Amino acid sequence: MVPHVTAPLKDMFNAARYRALADELSTLEPTFNAEVFLAHTLTGLATRELMDRMRRTSTGVALALPLPYREQLVVLRALAPRIQHNFVGIFLSDFVAQHGLSPADTPASLDALHFFTRFGSAEFAIRSFILRDPAASLAVLQSWTTSDDEHVRRLASEGSRPRLPWGARLQFLVADPSPTLPILTALRADDSLYVRKSVANHLNDISKDHPDLVIELVSSWDRSDARTAWIIRHGLRTLVKRGYPRALGLLGAGAEPLLRASLSVSPNRIQLGDTITISATLVSTSTVPQSLLVDYVVHYARTIGKASEKVFKWTQLDLGAQEALTLIKRQTIRDFSTRRHHPGKHRIELQINGRRLAETAFSLGH
Repeated sequence: MVPHVTAPLKDMFNAARYRALADELSTLEPTFNAEVFLAHTLTGLATRELMDRMRRTSTGVALALPLPYREQLVVLRALAPRIQHNFVGIFLSDFVAQHGLSPADTPASLDALHFFTRFGSAEFAIRSFILRDPAASLAVLQSWTTSDDEHVRRLASEGSRPRLPWGARLQFLVADPSPTLPILTALRADDSLYVRKSVANHLNDISKDHPDLVIELVSSWDRSDARTAWIIRHGLRTLVKRGYPRALGLLGAGAEPLLRASLSVSPNRIQLGDTITISATLVSTSTVPQSLLVDYVVHYARTIGKASEKVFKWTQLDLGAQEALTLIKRQTIRDFSTRRHHPGKHRIELQINGRRLAETAFSLGH
């Protein structure tokens, strides 16, 4: 069997894509110069990574579409539904952020982002406007929390995240996240999982710098609503992994677990690409049921110095009085762009309600 090979993400912006965009734009606007666009986007294409290719697309449109900015927006609005690829569509909003930041153009630009975000999220582009005029931009995002479109509601939360991955860091919100709390509160029981995931991620961002602020905020929310409870549980995940007492208590897992625990891993000697099976046995020593948040911690061997640890979510459960339970978790040990594995001993610890109760280890060979 031939193994499946996933194409690099940057190949979403390839020569065929650029030619298709040029054809569409030429159809929509006779003044569009396809030769200029293709020369700009195809020259040096092989050397560019994903976000550089996306930016090259928006700058290529600006060069090849000889119209005033607001007339360019009209053409791009017509193009948007023809792209039919949500990541490629991000270049539409990037165009707005690159060319529509002047105060005179801002109303038209924000309206364009409101439209474009359903075809490719405007979460990166909106940050340029937030940084230029925080109060006015956040007021607009607050108004978008009542939109009928889940993409627009999500943009209100995702676009204002202090630590959005791949996005410009909003350092003033890292320091003081209070301006975005009304946005999160407005979306705390949103019907859309797409929106709720963003609210949870936004809360998680804030919790890294202001844990007590997050605890106080979500404590005021109605946790009997399943939608809100889901957001809180996922929004507190970093604090739970850190064993933060107030977060554990809010989720009903603040008490010290009364149990005997053991942990094992098989096989205990592996090569890169192998899968390990982690087994945890829990035996309650309590006379009443217990609510448990179960995680495991892998201490990755490093070439030099101290091991690097990462906490992984396992499960949340209620363990009955005197009950015994075995949990099984499988994990493939392979390299990612964000983590490279090194030969040596890798310890694994069992963490329950923030306490580390048992450990085991495996060895990774060359």
